[in-house]
Amino acid sequence: MSADPPKHEMVYFPNMTSSLPSSSGEFRKVLWTGLYSQVVLMTVPVGGDIGDEVHTVDQALTFTSGQGKATIAGKDQDVKAGDLVVVPAGTQHQFVNTGPTPLILYTIYSPAEHDSRTVHHTKEEGDKEEEEGKDQAPAWSRKSKKENEDAGLVEGE
Repeated sequence: MSADPPKHEMVYFPNMTSSLPSSSGEFRKVLWTGLYSQVVLMTVPVGGDIGDEVHTVDQALTFTSGQGKATIAGKDQDVKAGDLVVVPAGTQHQFVNTGPTPLILYTIYSPAEHDSRTVHHTKEEGDKEEEEGKDQAPAWSRKSKKENEDAGLVEGE
């Protein structure tokens, strides 16, 4: 995984809703970081959770395996493979694995939330790196469209 802005080329993840996610054992693994979004694979162990949190970015989570409970702004919703949950920026959220197998999902943050090279094997490792300021989104992923145009990273319309 690179710390540089993405190249102008396709990034392909085959079978995202089946074989790729089921092979992950890491709690959190950044798969791709773009100028305006980020794709992250997460595996929540049996009895585990992602932590009660609020982000300054939008988040869309697609569940690929397992079952759990989503709590968004105080409202509970059961989730399972095939479900999509959107969490707007500034909204409290928590996801708990309530099933007998890992709860596996991929999430899209917009803009990026994590360092583009992030791999956290456990929730505790992720929490520690976040607390120590080691898991910050790259500065280039938080720039405006105008700043990216001026830097030549995208063409204006």
